[in-house]
Amino acid sequence: MADMPLFPPEPGSADDVVRTWEARADHYLRLFRHELHGKPFDLEALNAFAGRVAEGGRVYDAGCGPCGHVTELLTARGLDVLGIDLSPSCVALARQEKPGCRFAVMDQRDVAGERLDGLVSYYALHDQPKRELATTLTSWAVAIRPGGQLLIVAKEGAHDGVIDDPLGGDLRVYWAEFTEYELRAAVGAAAFRIDDCTVREAYDDEIPTRRIYLAATRTGLAPPPSRSRRP
Repeated sequence: MADMPLFPPEPGSADDVVRTWEARADHYLRLFRHELHGKPFDLEALNAFAGRVAEGGRVYDAGCGPCGHVTELLTARGLDVLGIDLSPSCVALARQEKPGCRFAVMDQRDVAGERLDGLVSYYALHDQPKRELATTLTSWAVAIRPGGQLLIVAKEGAHDGVIDDPLGGDLRVYWAEFTEYELRAAVGAAAFRIDDCTVREAYDDEIPTRRIYLAATRTGLAPPPSRSRRP
């Protein structure tokens, strides 16, 4: 019999993200399989990102989840896209949903060894504590070439801690929200030039929280030194 962990994973840690998404990947897919069909603003933002990246540009869809819809949209726009997610179940489901796209199990917080023309984070920062935002952005800045593109979509708010799963059920999950100021400051400090930052109200069928859309370009400045997330 395999040894059971003595303690539950630290909230917001990589192990905790895997625990959360292994438990709800199927449920999330049922809810959001066709999410982009009713979100014209999101489609506009994603298409604008694709237009800023040259055809064939290498892009990561960070925290792609089980739907694979963002990876599919960007692939259809002629980009070389890899959807990445920490959850093996999310990656397996995304491969089933979008067999013409590429997906891999990978931590979005540890991509500094890659060489990218762009990265999309579509509601992918909510699972990790706010204190890790600077380290995550530094990893992205190292991975994205100067002139490369970044698009972050996040829910607006101040929460940073464990809550009941907003998708329902009996899970307790880590949930972080951001203000426009927090995202602007962190992205600007990580060797990116902010090109646009727009906040929209929730659609009628969404969780009633405003959404932030931040587009940025990687500058030629050296990224700040990476800081360890653990003592």
